[in-house]
Amino acid sequence: MVKNLKCYDGMLIVVDMVNGFVKKGVLHDSKIASTIPRQIELIKKSHQNENLIVFIKDTHEENSIEHKRFPAPHCVKGTTEELVIDELSKYETLDNTISIEKNSTSFMEAPSFRKLVGEASNIKNVDIVGCCTDICVFNGAMALANYYDQENKDVNITVHQDAVATFAEDTRKNYVDAAYLLMEQQGIKLVKKR
Repeated sequence: MVKNLKCYDGMLIVVDMVNGFVKKGVLHDSKIASTIPRQIELIKKSHQNENLIVFIKDTHEENSIEHKRFPAPHCVKGTTEELVIDELSKYETLDNTISIEKNSTSFMEAPSFRKLVGEASNIKNVDIVGCCTDICVFNGAMALANYYDQENKDVNITVHQDAVATFAEDTRKNYVDAAYLLMEQQGIKLVKKR
């Protein structure tokens, strides 16, 4: 378990790579799994560089308000939809890793994450991977950028486009393109491995 958050200058955030978006459930899309190899590469690199790794897990109660905007309840606690997928779960036990549950589309609204960001005061670079590009990745990245602005902290935020995806991406391309445009406008870097 991570002890001193001030010792980290880099952080990798793995957003919602849980069963409910990748393996099963009303919002899952197996195409999201195509991002797993790149995510593993970035997780291993972050571990090797002794950066902080944060797994964000969409985790709801059956009656969560967020479910009113989506087709049906998803990632409900106790269903296994809220668990990190098997391909990545072994990395949750690394000594520089923290897992945080969230009940909204923005990881910044999770009290544990907000506390973590306040304590990890020496972070200079944040990398973001996961799903869904136009919802939880977007909302979290934008809120994090705004947080750092408010705190007058010069932190580079990078979204790895080859390590993010969304459900029904073919029909949601306009949303994904808009998310990228708005993130870029906010100063968030968008990169792909060459």
